[in-house]
Amino acid sequence: MELKQALAQALRSIRTSRGFTQEDLGEVSSRTYVSTLERGLKSPTLEKLVELAIRMDVHPLSLLTEVFLLTGKETDIEVLFARVRKDLGQS
Repeated sequence: MELKQALAQALRSIRTSRGFTQEDLGEVSSRTYVSTLERGLKSPTLEKLVELAIRMDVHPLSLLTEVFLLTGKETDIEVLFARVRKDLGQS
């Protein structure tokens, strides 16, 4: 799956699983903007991605982890976390 589409799917999945509507994210962005993100038509800035994650009560890294798992390039969350720990010198 393409990265932009994976982000769209992850945003929609987390938002709905947490019981939020697009309108509920209105403090961060308009419903129209959230809709364009969830359709993969736009890419958010890092700041906007963090704001959306916080509003949905998830850590931004959780959102990004879901994105990378959806791309299919990373298929095992434990392997992914081990790589991140290694990259950060936290082995």
